[in-house]
Amino acid sequence: MELTIYLAGEIHSDWRKQLKEKAKELPYTLHFTGPMENHERSDQIGEEILGEQPSPVFKDDAASAFNNLRTQVLMQKADLVIALFGEQYKQWNTAMDASAALTAGKPLILIRPEKLHHALKELSRKATVTVETPDQALKAVSYIFEEE
Repeated sequence: MELTIYLAGEIHSDWRKQLKEKAKELPYTLHFTGPMENHERSDQIGEEILGEQPSPVFKDDAASAFNNLRTQVLMQKADLVIALFGEQYKQWNTAMDASAALTAGKPLILIRPEKLHHALKELSRKATVTVETPDQALKAVSYIFEEE
């Protein structure tokens, strides 16, 4: 069995790279997808496809359309979603992606540090499971493959 996992969450740190490296040590195949991690490309994609926009608001709207397209397609193809809430950045996109995963009926592993418990308590209760670290998320995935 193989799983495709959509990695939702902030794109400013290397948490995805670290998780993927640790996953390589596991005895089964995991495929990872996620948002565009190149922030500049993510911000510019609307104008790259549609051309120059008349204002920063229109530029953001155009980029958002293509980033949402990417997220929707890749998340629909995923078997499960891991959403990381870090402590450093505002996490609106993470909350939106976690909600989209739940709406689509995708199993959701929510990673949030204990200090964000109160702020994320409702989302945490709707997630399939909530953990505090990426390592715990990988252990949860490993349990899926465990045999008697």
